Amino acid sequence: MAAAMPNWVTLTAYALVFCATLLFADFAMGTISARRSKQAVNRRLGLIAAGKSRVEVMQLLRPQRDGATRGSLFGPVVRWIEPKLTQAGMRISAQRMLAMMAIASASIGVAFPLAAQLTTQFNSVSTLLLLAIFAIGVGFAMPIFYLNMRAAKRIKEFDRQFPVALDIFVRGLRAGHPVSAALDLLTTEMADPCGSEFGIVIDEVNYGLDLREALTNLSNRIGSQDVQMFVVCVAIQNETGGNLAEILEGLTKVIRERMGMVMKVKALASEGKMTGTMLSILPLFTFTVVFTSSPEFYLDVAGDPWFIPGVGIILSLYTLGILTIRKLVDLKV
Repeated sequence: MAAAMPNWVTLTAYALVFCATLLFADFAMGTISARRSKQAVNRRLGLIAAGKSRVEVMQLLRPQRDGATRGSLFGPVVRWIEPKLTQAGMRISAQRMLAMMAIASASIGVAFPLAAQLTTQFNSVSTLLLLAIFAIGVGFAMPIFYLNMRAAKRIKEFDRQFPVALDIFVRGLRAGHPVSAALDLLTTEMADPCGSEFGIVIDEVNYGLDLREALTNLSNRIGSQDVQMFVVCVAIQNETGGNLAEILEGLTKVIRERMGMVMKVKALASEGKMTGTMLSILPLFTFTVVFTSSPEFYLDVAGDPWFIPGVGIILSLYTLGILTIRKLVDLKV
């Protein structure tokens, strides 16, 4: 055990150096990209200024989800990941992301026993099951958690910008602009994600899609109740007529009041949500750290007859606990 410690110290040092280099490279690339597109209000305008055509911009910002795996075994997983990728603003397809996670899990499952010099101890069903749980947890659970966090952050930012976007849209209508021209104002005045999302709507309308269908696509991409109410208002006005500016002005007031209520509810439920998040992450984090630093803690008892049933019971209780906590803290306003 004492002879193995320097190997872990060296591996930890290498991992820290790798993470530091990766963070520095990401910071440098972000700084360079920001300097190149500092004149652009949002990503869409930056791509247009870089020489991309409207078709290329629309394809880059709105990746196509062909649903080729709807009849396959992984169809439900793909259908669950696709909206998350769209809400997170990521261009990668669900199939490619699943393939990358599978490759990462397989690589971890092969590389970890070699790096830890424990290949001879993974020789039974229970030890291989333990290794599979570790590899899948790192290769699948962490990317899914990051995807959920990024999607929630982007949707939250869109909801924060949306009342301001409606104000600009109403001013454009009162100034005499048609609906499409008033929407076009949002693409130049609003930052991401609101500016680019409405830019996709304008591009879809310019290439032949009906305005109502383009706005419905926006609602499906964002998945926000505020956007759904906006789409309904525009659709009703197109069919029955009326003063759209006055309708949307009232809608803006309702959205702002609702947002204030949502913030109050989130403040009251923040302790429960943080508790649920910590209780969901902490077991996985603890298992990963202990299994990485001292795999003998689990491997020494892996031969016990109750090991596999115990693992199944623990995973079942863990899943039940996460679902229960999410149900308790998921408050609808």
